Amino acid sequence: MEIQIAVAKINKYAVSESGDTLEVVERPGGGLSVVLADGQSSGRGAKYISMMVVRRVIGLLAEGVRDGAAARAASDYLYSERNGKVSSTLNIISVDLTSETVVLARNNEAPMYIAREESIECINEPSHSIGTARNIKPIIMEIPIQSGLTLVVYTDGLVHAGERKGTPMDVGTTIRGLLEENDPTPSELADALLSQAMRLDDNRPADDISVVVLRVMQRTGDDVRRMAVRLPINIKNGG
Repeated sequence: MEIQIAVAKINKYAVSESGDTLEVVERPGGGLSVVLADGQSSGRGAKYISMMVVRRVIGLLAEGVRDGAAARAASDYLYSERNGKVSSTLNIISVDLTSETVVLARNNEAPMYIAREESIECINEPSHSIGTARNIKPIIMEIPIQSGLTLVVYTDGLVHAGERKGTPMDVGTTIRGLLEENDPTPSELADALLSQAMRLDDNRPADDISVVVLRVMQRTGDDVRRMAVRLPINIKNGG
């Protein structure tokens, strides 16, 4: 088996900076963690908040701190820095090779989806953003690594897509349809979800959107670990 992870992101329409921040860090005992935060509001202020949260979390994870403790520490840090007046969502997806599980820590009102074999489960247990009080705890799940496992995690811009036109996105139905039609790679699944959200918003996203997809696939290659990133940019001075 091998684990593949893909991310698709887009900024809120006409806003130069995304309030969503995502980082990947290797874990001391093997495996890796993906950390996704969405700062309150949008633009530069939200970006600063989400970057502060993510950097705090990845620093702790790199030191071997457990995911739940890292999330609580980041929440307390944000609360102290901003006097409880600013919040951020936080998701941590960890591939833990010591326990041979995927650990999910969620401080996000938006649900996430887990697909195994023929079932697709919506994880929507009430959860709170971090930073508004002390000792805010994440919802923690631990799932055995098994072939065919698919996880979809995202910021709330995905579920709000289409709302202003009265046609909100049904994330669960979209995921089910994509998985039943073929066997998409994580990149194909993340891109398809983001594309559907953008279509519902007439290609003018009403909020920042980030989609993370993790799939456990049949191993087809060598032992080399690989990561690819695509970052479209516009150079104003033409250089």
